[in-house]
This record gives sequence, C-alpha cells and structure tokens, in this order.
Amino acid sequence: MRTAARTGLVAVATALVGAVAAAPAGARTAAPADVRTAVSADVRTAVSADARTAVSADAPASWTAAPAAGRPYAYLEGPAGSVLQDTLSLTNPGARPLTVRLSGQGAPVSFAARTVTVPARTRADVPFAVTVTADTPPGEHRGTVRASAAGREVRVDLRLRVSGPRLAALTVEDVHVDTATGALRYTLVNRGTTVLAPHLAVRAEGVLGTVLDRPGRPLPLTLKPGQRATRTEAWPDPPALDSVTVRLTATAEGAAPATARAEASFASGPALAGAAGLLLSAAGAGGYAVRRRGRSRTQRAPAGVHT
Repeated sequence: MRTAARTGLVAVATALVGAVAAAPAGARTAAPADVRTAVSADVRTAVSADARTAVSADAPASWTAAPAAGRPYAYLEGPAGSVLQDTLSLTNPGARPLTVRLSGQGAPVSFAARTVTVPARTRADVPFAVTVTADTPPGEHRGTVRASAAGREVRVDLRLRVSGPRLAALTVEDVHVDTATGALRYTLVNRGTTVLAPHLAVRAEGVLGTVLDRPGRPLPLTLKPGQRATRTEAWPDPPALDSVTVRLTATAEGAAPATARAEASFASGPALAGAAGLLLSAAGAGGYAVRRRGRSRTQRAPAGVHT
C-alpha cells in the first residue's frame, strides 16, 4: 500500500513539474508552497526507498570465490618435496569494496596475501601455493581453501595428487619386557612411503610351553612415512617364575610381517620363597632317605657277620 502510494505521489509530482514547466513564467510562481513541499518530501522518500533497494541488491552477500578459469575445484599434482601453485578468483559485484580473509585447512596452503580488499564490481586473482612435504605419501590428498567476508564463508575444494612409487614397509624395534609388571614396550616404524594402519600379535613361550598368545588386532593409530610410535602392551598375569621368549609380530596392508623378540626371566619374591621351600623340602627328604638307607645297611651288616 505504501509503495503504491509513493508511486502515485511520484506520478503526481512528475505531472505537476511538467505542468509548471509548461505554464507561463508568472503562473509558475503561483503554485502553493505547501504543495511544493509535500511533493518534494514524497519524492525524497521514494528516491530514498529506491536507493535502499539498490544497496540491498548490491550487498556483499553476492560475492564469490572459486578456482581460476571457472574450475569446480583446485587440482594440484607433483612429487613430495615440491611447491605447487594455483590461483583463487574473488569476485565482488557489489557497489562497495569488499575485504576478504583467506586461510587453508587440511593442507599447508600459503597465500600471496592473507587479507585482500576487492574493489566494487571487480575480480581479484590471488595466487596461492601448497607445500608438499618430503614425508607426504604418494596418492590422493584433500584440503580446503576458505574465504571469509561480510559474515559469510566460501569453501573451495582442494585436491592434491602426490606422485611417486608406493611402498609399504613396517618394522618392530626396541622390544623390552618389564619383569616387574609384565608390560611389553616396543616401537613401530614406518619405513615406506604410504600411510600404515598396523595390527599387532603377541606370543610368549616359557619353559613348559606357551604362556601368552594374543592374535593380531588393529592398533588405534596410523603411521605416516618415516613416523615412529612407541607403545606399551599390557600383560596383566605374567608368570611368577619362568624364563620366556616374547615375540611381537606387526602387520599392515601391503607390508610384509615384521617380527621382533625379547628374552625375560620372571622370578617374584613369593615364587622364589616357594621354590626355595620346595628345594629345602626336597633336600630334606633326600637327606632323610640317605640316612635311612645308611641305618638300614648298618643294621644288616652285624646280622650278616653273626651268621
């Protein structure tokens, strides 16, 4: 209703201005001052409303960020240890300059400028680079380039392909058995060029047979190329008195099984006391048997002489 009224007033104002312009000079000054004031106020109101509509249409929410050349995502390819470059296009169709802040996620992205002011109705091309570290495994990797401005964020998909041979290699090192608690300490090392998700199996053989047998199970970690991880495997009920050989076998997809072992002797205080008691008992029993045999011989000998 108000818009229609304004439109009508503008039309009336236009007609009046035309009539005044067409009237003789003397007649032009005869227009009432209050009519001129009312028309002027309504025209200003209508123009102000139209201006607000234009500003709203040119609001910064219409700005865009995309890879250069209209690609759907940024694609980079190269070997590990290289620096790969691309360009991000920022378009500001609005009537005012737009300040955009740039950042990267999931990949080591650096920009020619972290903050860019794009003039009105202008496109700005911002170079950026991705550093592929020497330990980055070959294959597909993902990241994101983020542009933020005027309370809005645009994310650009970044796809990275690292070239090079794929080699899966895993080793188990520095195996140690804590004889006080039975804990097994070891280190896994990724010697290849791919990310590994290792599994671990544990087996321990004692003097009288197997005392621990855990089949392979996945570990809650992944290893990047060259990465080392030192872990502890619990053994809640180790033998109290035994000499054991512990074998750890680590496996990962595409890698040959890796095995390492360690020797350990368990001898707890109660077990030693019990063993000592058994030995003393055995020694006492042996001595008693020897003494009995001696007395028996002594008693038989005089009887033989008398005969």
